[in-house]
Amino acid sequence: MILPIIAYGDPVLRRKATDITKAYPKLKELLVNMWETMYNANGVGLAAPQIGLPIRVFLVDTTPFSEDEDLSDEEQKALNGFKKVFINAKIEEESGEDWPFNEGCLSIPDIREDVNRKDTIKITYLDENFKSHTEIYNGLLARVIQHEYDHIEGILFTDKLSSLKKRLLKNRLDKISKGKINIDYKMRFPNIKKAR
Repeated sequence: MILPIIAYGDPVLRRKATDITKAYPKLKELLVNMWETMYNANGVGLAAPQIGLPIRVFLVDTTPFSEDEDLSDEEQKALNGFKKVFINAKIEEESGEDWPFNEGCLSIPDIREDVNRKDTIKITYLDENFKSHTEIYNGLLARVIQHEYDHIEGILFTDKLSSLKKRLLKNRLDKISKGKINIDYKMRFPNIKKAR
């Protein structure tokens, strides 16, 4: 089932999400719905807070990035078919050089900005079968994971922009929170007054 994506301005996007256990109700169904929602919106990642759930779950499929001709064959190969679920993730270490990349977010449609992030991460997480993993990622894989990880920490990519850039985006962000935007996927807006 395609779920509405929570728009910028909703407090759930600012909450630090909580860990879940194997007993979390209907987890398999939730993951199926999250994949369907993400693909419907042409995303490469989706975190549970973006569908209104303050839990430490996100998923990533970087396959669309693998078609970028500017990437090396090695980078394209790493991105193609990379599809994972991350539960109760914890980034243990970020290292390497800061590098800019133009990021966007399904909760903040039609806004893209360059964000600096470290090149390499070490992350511990559980997969959908609650098997534990500790892995190292770099480049675009690391970036997509960092972006989704920020969501479960209550952080948005716009938080990483300069004060000037934030001021310049303020009106556009306000319009998003009020639903004054044209999008081709389901969204839920926090600042739309319901008719009585």
